[in-house]
Amino acid sequence: MKTLSIPVRVVGPGSQPEEEQLQYLDMPRAMNTFQMPRVPQRVAPEALSESCDVLAEFLDALIPWDPAVGGLGPRLDVTGLTPAALDITNQMLGEGEVGIQVNGARPIHIQESVFTGIWRVCELDGEGRLVGDWIEAGSTPDAVIRAALAAAAPTPALVSLPVGAMNSPALLEEIQAHLRDLQPGTRAHVINLTLFPLTAEDQQVLARALPVGPVAMMSRGFGHCKITSTLVRNVWRVQYYNSMNTLILNTIEIVDVPDVALAAPDDLADSKERLAELVAWMGEPGAA
Repeated sequence: MKTLSIPVRVVGPGSQPEEEQLQYLDMPRAMNTFQMPRVPQRVAPEALSESCDVLAEFLDALIPWDPAVGGLGPRLDVTGLTPAALDITNQMLGEGEVGIQVNGARPIHIQESVFTGIWRVCELDGEGRLVGDWIEAGSTPDAVIRAALAAAAPTPALVSLPVGAMNSPALLEEIQAHLRDLQPGTRAHVINLTLFPLTAEDQQVLARALPVGPVAMMSRGFGHCKITSTLVRNVWRVQYYNSMNTLILNTIEIVDVPDVALAAPDDLADSKERLAELVAWMGEPGAA
């Protein structure tokens, strides 16, 4: 059949050319996907062997652990590694989507590896010197939970209500009610502030009643998510940004730890398999 070319004539408003062009939002151009790390070129064979042995030791502790059952995951101290082996180990683990900072007298810097739920944890003293360095597996590192709980009070602080505070008193009542009913492991109660009418005075009340806590997390993907603990136990501020760094969702979550910051058991199971593949490959002759 012969295709007929039928011209379409458009008339009416908007049909005529205009000098000003339409503006479109940028679309995300990439998505983080897993890629097996590569051994850096020109490494000393003994350093590669030492790194492989450490990762194999961690894997041996990781394999019998069942994240679905709960409990702390394995942890392996790496302070005794030579600098060359530690450098290779860090490159092999890579950088995943979640970074965490725990403030305090002994700050802790945490970076998720490319193997979801496997974390590199560095603890510093008050002078910024490294005093602890380990690899840890878990939905989130244990130090994060301990720091958030240790710094927090069981209920929001009592604050005076300034003139102009409209909805913050009701929000604080809602938070307190859910804290009273909160049980370990229960689903999060999420308060969406994005479309909630809050005055400047309301914002001040929330900031005073829910001061910023010691834990700050950043989860990257399409855009990113900021998770901050508060000085109220099990109350978190969670903010989602799009790829242009525009705030698109602002929430308060009442939960042990927000789900967006946790590695799922299925992801940890995949990480076991991928880490086993990496260790096997590093142990092959000529891996470098």
